[in-house]
Amino acid sequence: MGITKTDNFNDKQNRMASLAKAIGHPARIAILEFLLKKNTCICGDLVEELPLSQATVSQHLKALKEVGLIKGEIEGTSVCYCIDEKVWNEAKEAFGKLFSSYKGVKCC
Repeated sequence: MGITKTDNFNDKQNRMASLAKAIGHPARIAILEFLLKKNTCICGDLVEELPLSQATVSQHLKALKEVGLIKGEIEGTSVCYCIDEKVWNEAKEAFGKLFSSYKGVKCC
């Protein structure tokens, strides 16, 4: 059995790639922005805020939840979502370090 391409990279690089992939769609950015703006758990408002069907919104929520950027709790018949502070800070630190490491090199 051969190795996968991700096996050639360290855990940190693979984790950052997973986070980047999760936020790599404008609908997911919109979901995160909405959750950040509301600063509370949101149960049913997301479909009303986005020009997408319930099923599509659910798929995007699943992608964000799988990497841990958001968490969901079941309340009655619905799931309420909010930012997962621990993972949010992990992503903020990782991408902050990456972007701040650029020192401005003269090239091209």
